[in-house]
Amino acid sequence: MINTLYSLFKTATLLIVLSLFFSSCISQKEIKYLQPSVEDSPNRSEFSNADIEDYRFNYGDNIYINIRSLDQKASDLFNSTSGSRTTNSYNDASIYLNSYTVDVNGEIDFPLIGKIKLVNLTQSEAIKQIQKAVDVYLKETTVIVKLVNFNITFVGEVKKPGEYKIYQDKISLFEAISLAGDISDYGNKKAVKLLRSTNAGHEMITLDLTSEDILESPYFYLKPNDVIYIEPLPSKQYGFATFPYSLLFSTISSVILIITFLQK
Repeated sequence: MINTLYSLFKTATLLIVLSLFFSSCISQKEIKYLQPSVEDSPNRSEFSNADIEDYRFNYGDNIYINIRSLDQKASDLFNSTSGSRTTNSYNDASIYLNSYTVDVNGEIDFPLIGKIKLVNLTQSEAIKQIQKAVDVYLKETTVIVKLVNFNITFVGEVKKPGEYKIYQDKISLFEAISLAGDISDYGNKKAVKLLRSTNAGHEMITLDLTSEDILESPYFYLKPNDVIYIEPLPSKQYGFATFPYSLLFSTISSVILIITFLQK
């Protein structure tokens, strides 16, 4: 009787261990990026660029503006206010302090000129708008406009979640993911959630990074303050990283010891 019970227990234990092992395995289709649309075929070599709209300034955005001209003293009148914009340092803090915030009316308060409406304007449109206002006072100037708060946030199954500052005009999904140390082995690349704020509210887009078609998506390039959520694969519930294997194996060991003792 004891021998039969022992054999049944060993068989059941083997089946449990095997089932847990295979349930924790992740297939190549779930982890590989940019797979061909047609199975067992090579990737395409050319992709069309999707129509990507330029970012439009939103309420609360911080915008760095610098006016340059041959007359340094004259241009300094536009680049300094009440002592807060006189620094020559260009670290993150100083750039933020030297920026202008788009207020609830969609405007900035610019030195000498006063209120300039920038909400819903692209960077190039904002440059033209400011240039037109500055030309009334000073000719032959160059206007520089940069968005200060270009941040991308990663949450979920990435190796280094958090907020990342972007120091370029645009960044692709894969460039941004590399900043976060790549998606973890248990991240669901087929259902990446992109959360985006707009002047009308918020939108959530689901993207499949395992398909090469992502290269033609209008969401392939990110916009300021995008949030990317990588949800876990269902297999993570049974994965080696989360399942209490030590408790399972200690229980099995205890049962084996009891059965062995009863056989004596």
